[in-house]
Amino acid sequence: MAKDCQALMNPHRYAVPALDKGLDILETIAAASTPLSLAELAKLLNRSPNELFRMLNCLEQRGYLAKESARYSLTLKLFELAHTHSPLEKVLEAARKPMTELTESVQESCHLSVLRHQQLCVIAQVECPSILRLSVEVGAIFDPFTTASGRLLLAFLPPDELAEVVGQTLPYKSSFLAGLEKIRHQRLSTAVSETYVGVKDIAVLVGNPEIGVMAALAVAFISRSSSKMHATEHPKKITKAIRAAAASINDNLQVRGVW
Repeated sequence: MAKDCQALMNPHRYAVPALDKGLDILETIAAASTPLSLAELAKLLNRSPNELFRMLNCLEQRGYLAKESARYSLTLKLFELAHTHSPLEKVLEAARKPMTELTESVQESCHLSVLRHQQLCVIAQVECPSILRLSVEVGAIFDPFTTASGRLLLAFLPPDELAEVVGQTLPYKSSFLAGLEKIRHQRLSTAVSETYVGVKDIAVLVGNPEIGVMAALAVAFISRSSSKMHATEHPKKITKAIRAAAASINDNLQVRGVW
């Protein structure tokens, strides 16, 4: 037991020198403004050239480094690895077909958004073919507190993250948090646009916050008729269709959603 405790208290007990050496090389070359020679690397890392030669050769053979005129630079392999299984790319790929089917089903445009640096960012949109339609530009940034999608994503943040985002200065903090609790319970966020008259938004969650994959799928539509039937049945149709689309996206992501 004492040995186990000592091992936990000593972070270097399970160090892997070869791996440390390889990572030191990659990080040093990445930080340099120009390619580095073996001698320059040895000096910067305070190691002998013989220590680094075999590691550099291995990294070059594996495609992480390129060598030209006896100087080493990074290739794009690390970038490729970082983006091979990007959660965002996975969500976009999984959402493409269900979003198209949703648009065709309800004859309204739909868009997908995520929280980034405490702001709502639109990452995908599918426009409906109707002559009159709403369009939300991909890359557009919105205040999450004033949008259906933003409030939905805030509602499913872990408590500590939500507290950080909401902060202590929000004038309507208590009522706002109560509204988020209602969204969590209903698994749905709806709102009359606070920016444009006659526009309504319906948003549902895609993914699962427990595994860090979370986006808001939303339909924003214009009240096109004074007909009571249209005013009540169209939102119901959208709600049913958008829930089905979210379920399809989750199936494509192979995650269990909140529904």
